[in-house]
Amino acid sequence: MRIACFSTKNWVRESFERANEGAGHEITYLEASLDETTVSLSEGHEAICVFVNDVVDAKVVQGLADREVRCVALRCAGFNNVDIQRAHELGITVVRVPAYSPHAVAEHALGMMLALNRRYHRAFNRIREQNFSLEGLLGFDVHGKTVGVIGTGKIGRVFCELVRGFGCRILAHDKYPDEELRDAGVEYVELEPLYQASDIISLHCPLTHETYHMIDENAIRTTKEGVMILNTSRGALVDTGAVIDGLKSGHIGYLGLDVYEEEGDLFFEDLSDQVIQDDTFVRLQTFPNVLITAHQAFFTREAINSIAEVTLGNISEVAAGEEPSNLVSPDMVASS
Repeated sequence: MRIACFSTKNWVRESFERANEGAGHEITYLEASLDETTVSLSEGHEAICVFVNDVVDAKVVQGLADREVRCVALRCAGFNNVDIQRAHELGITVVRVPAYSPHAVAEHALGMMLALNRRYHRAFNRIREQNFSLEGLLGFDVHGKTVGVIGTGKIGRVFCELVRGFGCRILAHDKYPDEELRDAGVEYVELEPLYQASDIISLHCPLTHETYHMIDENAIRTTKEGVMILNTSRGALVDTGAVIDGLKSGHIGYLGLDVYEEEGDLFFEDLSDQVIQDDTFVRLQTFPNVLITAHQAFFTREAINSIAEVTLGNISEVAAGEEPSNLVSPDMVASS
């Protein structure tokens, strides 16, 4: 198929070129992200490939249909940025990569947990300035702490296994509990008791109407004083204004974000010579107990190769007229 690949960086091109050696698709790599102003770039292509911050709403879907695009291939697991119902109505097939490397994201969350606790990022900067003081770097033993894991799909499951190795008590919340995790000692509870008992809370769930701003003022008020909150899933799971208030009051002791609800104008770009216009994000950066990474949790060699291979495999199935293995249907949206 002829594919327009939006939001392309060098690593995207390199991984897709490797994966395409046996697939034989014709790929146009575009640096521009997809939205209503750039949908015209899909002209002459049968499929488009998009990432987490591309906008594929009803207007864009209509623009794609007008240009005879018949496949939207997400090179990620989440599909909250696509109007699935409208795509289905217009006969456009939507496919995704449901799992590329759950270890990559879970390990990144674990790394953020350790870095925040022991202030590795602050210690690194101090040593570079010849400051060898330990003041302000006091951490805690992770062993014996209670970790709350919201979402125990593939990534959440791996994160549970990792923190279990530290000797933690693990509380979990998921609409569909994992019986193997339960048998291994993970305790499934409702959200309120998870918030109340957890020293560390890690989010590993999709963004849906139910989970939007699940970490809000009420949830934060329920948590332990000094709680650590980690989000490597979707930015809008967290109400940024509420967590800033929680940080200012000291109720939130540590915050690790690999995603941000307004990241579309920031992440994946070099803005080092510009003034950031997002005042909320700039405020987050002022806290010494906040660690932000730019949506890089997935970014391992194994993961990006898997993403490219699965994405092109999905498109090959559509090209062959087969039922895609990783189809996103309106029923999936309704049940999420």
